[in-house]
Amino acid sequence: MQLKDPSLFRQQAYIDGAWLDADGGETLKVNNPASNEILGTVPKMGATETRRAIEAAERALPAWRELTAKERSQTLRRWYELILENQEDLARLMTLEQGKPLAESRGEIAYAASFIEWFAEEAKRIYGDTIPGHQKDKRIIVIKQPIGVTAAITPWNFPAAMITRKAGPALAAGCTMVVKPASQTPFSALALAELAERAG
Repeated sequence: MQLKDPSLFRQQAYIDGAWLDADGGETLKVNNPASNEILGTVPKMGATETRRAIEAAERALPAWRELTAKERSQTLRRWYELILENQEDLARLMTLEQGKPLAESRGEIAYAASFIEWFAEEAKRIYGDTIPGHQKDKRIIVIKQPIGVTAAITPWNFPAAMITRKAGPALAAGCTMVVKPASQTPFSALALAELAERAG
């Protein structure tokens, strides 16, 4: 597999700021559906690793939640820019593991990036509401706050766009996230995680 940036091809899970193998060393093979060629392997994560990922996301939540809306917006904007800068590599990875024609993969990467761009802007507009109450001297104040750790379980047929569609609003709102990509298309998810890490 030839990529302009070979470091986007990750074969480990990303948990708590580190790239890790499964505790027992078990792996899943990822095949090119067009040729059945084995592209690589990824860790076969279980309940223990999942719990570790959730706990790491819980620990990361206070710092992410305390960033200003503008700071979260800037981080998401950097992620969006990195996705577009690496569009060709991301599309190639997707085509190899998922089987879409390269032109469709390029389109999906642009589509995936558009969710991050949109929510980077929406992050700046997270504000509350004041609603008239049922009595003249009463008002209802709505304060929007991060709910906590979120989860995304994504399908094989849109391996990039369905991640960014879920991660964009959660991260913009100040929540952290654990992503479980489809086992057929993990490399797209791992490449997006690499770029998200670079973005901050």
